[in-house]
Amino acid sequence: MRYELMLPHQIRKAIAQNWPIALPLGVLEYHGEHMAVGMDTLAVVKTLELFEKEREIVILPPFYYGAASYAVAPPEGTGSVQVGGNQLAPFAEELFYSLLRIGFRNVHAIIHHQTENFAAGMPTDLAFKAAGRQAIFRFLEKERGEGWWGSEAMAAYYAEHAEGSNFFNWVQVHPLMPAEMNGKYPFDHAGIGETSLMLALCPEAVDAGHFADNTSWYTASAPDASAALGAEGVAMIMDHLRTILRG
Repeated sequence: MRYELMLPHQIRKAIAQNWPIALPLGVLEYHGEHMAVGMDTLAVVKTLELFEKEREIVILPPFYYGAASYAVAPPEGTGSVQVGGNQLAPFAEELFYSLLRIGFRNVHAIIHHQTENFAAGMPTDLAFKAAGRQAIFRFLEKERGEGWWGSEAMAAYYAEHAEGSNFFNWVQVHPLMPAEMNGKYPFDHAGIGETSLMLALCPEAVDAGHFADNTSWYTASAPDASAALGAEGVAMIMDHLRTILRG
């Protein structure tokens, strides 16, 4: 269910039933001459739309304005939009804090951009990860007061944490393609892997007529892309979403 279309009684139902709340998180970045600049975010949006057909979920309006960086190409004439992590973190904290105030306890930001080193992190996901933690601490201190963790009411914290009952899981950030997909599906930038994903999920984002206009090494494999290969990647991503987005 799209958050912007929900009525208050539907929001209360989602809270009561602990539906996953998903934020498609991404960037606007140059992806060669043959592919739309919104590819990274579109991949998240379109797979969540498929997931929405299977299970109850709230999908927040997508956030496209992450830290694309100019590592791939300068922005002039290519379309990359760069908003640095230091600017993203305050926004993200306020967003997550607001969602916690509403009553949501199952919030997930999902990102595809620069996730090949997700454990170490990159500017966008690091900003949102840190913001999630800050929002949780801030919310708990507001609700429970200073010294909340050291109170006797928290004596079972470590046991509950081991069982998975962890309020730090109220806000999480995940890669769209988990590490388990490495070696099973091509991870690239605007090459066969990403182009195939778009052919399967959002074919209007690819124009094969511009393959020949590419001159960069990272796009060399793009002409070999296919919707069939993309569908294999989508199936793996869907399995990942089924694991992380639980009610």
